[in-house]
Amino acid sequence: MGHVLPVSIVNFLFLGIILAKKNVLFLVSDDLRPNIGAYLGPDSPSPVHPAMHTPNIDALAARSLLLKRAYVSVAVCCPSRTALLTSRRPDTSHIYLIGSYFRQYGGNFTTLPQYFKQNGYRTIGMGKVFHPGLEAGDDDPISWTDPYTHADDDYIKHDDLLIEAVSEEREKAHPLQDQILAASAIQALKEVAPAAKSGERPFFLAVGFRKPHITWNFPARFMDYYPLESLSLPPNYYAPVGMPAIAWHNFSNLAKFKDMQTYHLTNVGNINYTFPTTLTLKMRQAYYSCISYMDHELGRVIDELDNLGLTNDTIIAFWGDHGWQLGEHAEWAKETNFEDATHAPMMIHVPGVTDRGVVTEKLTEFVDLYPTLVEAAGLPKLQVCPPDSQNVSLCTEGTSMVPLMTNPTLDTWKTAAFSQFPRGGTGLDGDIVMGYSMRTDMYRYTEWINFKGRPIYQPVWDQLKGVELYDHTKDPQENWNRAFDPSYKDIRVDLSRKLKIGWRGALPKPHS
Repeated sequence: MGHVLPVSIVNFLFLGIILAKKNVLFLVSDDLRPNIGAYLGPDSPSPVHPAMHTPNIDALAARSLLLKRAYVSVAVCCPSRTALLTSRRPDTSHIYLIGSYFRQYGGNFTTLPQYFKQNGYRTIGMGKVFHPGLEAGDDDPISWTDPYTHADDDYIKHDDLLIEAVSEEREKAHPLQDQILAASAIQALKEVAPAAKSGERPFFLAVGFRKPHITWNFPARFMDYYPLESLSLPPNYYAPVGMPAIAWHNFSNLAKFKDMQTYHLTNVGNINYTFPTTLTLKMRQAYYSCISYMDHELGRVIDELDNLGLTNDTIIAFWGDHGWQLGEHAEWAKETNFEDATHAPMMIHVPGVTDRGVVTEKLTEFVDLYPTLVEAAGLPKLQVCPPDSQNVSLCTEGTSMVPLMTNPTLDTWKTAAFSQFPRGGTGLDGDIVMGYSMRTDMYRYTEWINFKGRPIYQPVWDQLKGVELYDHTKDPQENWNRAFDPSYKDIRVDLSRKLKIGWRGALPKPHS
């Protein structure tokens, strides 16, 4: 754990940040649960896993504020990224699914890179930062000073395989997507370095790696870290006892790939469906291999920052956009409110402040990253959004985590983290069901309720479709739904009240 510093020293340190106007290297990984060496222990997604080979992320974690319990707003790419990049929760941005654009449905909000751009930074984006695609805003051009950069995945275009260990010979002839992206990032760093080092113009460089998102194509050598015989099935390869059916995500899309079709699978995605044992282990092996491959490419980018002499002047943020289920609860992918889907890695290195490493178990949320980077970089702080902020371009529904950098056990910190997920078709027009979920220190509590979709966006709290209550002190894997256990009656009433009050009721108490 980091040491608590006197207020005078803290002020001096952050005064140095303000005067120096630090650069920002903003690193993202797609579909990454906390299967990272730095998270080994109670905050790792599953108690059964091999030792992860993630030396570069682990090294970054060792000099960062490591957020052991960070939670996303929605466990799917577009809304999770929208929440982080706007610091507005889904009920404000009105982005709950893939394929919607916050400026169309929520408001003309100032994004994180856009705010740095407005404050004189050169902002460069590449890979998957915002969700790509015209319907999702086409990478939000207003956020960037430079034309956006993408790297194609030729393997999925031509091979359509879920799992593909790429030989060294083929890799050299046809580089993989994240290899191309890392090379682009290295070139961008070389380009921005002179102006950044001279103090002429700082940069905000966002690099969005695609792995370990499916398809799982990766250089074959990374599979050597995870021999099949070293892997195990998840310890809870079954749905939670008492789980309402509405909580389940159907993952039948995993069966569509060419290599999966050779297994002649049926009923894929149904509750308590399990893949054949060997296939399950191969899928877990491929996911882990993709993490180590991504870690290698991310390491190349961080190494270049050091080679260029920029490390001491650059804040580094790294995060995965949400978790991923690898057979826990017999569930796969994301799109649930379970711990394995909503819990994701996040860390922030601030030179001169977190160099010795600071670890916190405090509950944090992805909407907190925006105000944190703004404060750490010395930019004008964001105000908390009013209850109706559709017409407020700049504000935050998160909380700056800067205080945790000097006091990771802060007793006045927020008391809950909030997530949600919609059910009912591919759109939000008309009535759907929304699952509102709250993670406290001891419990995860979820209510699935009717929800008025576009254009009303209104929860109907008295129309329950399902309730979940998991006691993390006794059941950290969330295997037993205790919502209807008489001994938890008073706890459920209290959690339900706090869930309805929402995130404003869980904000940190005032502190100096």
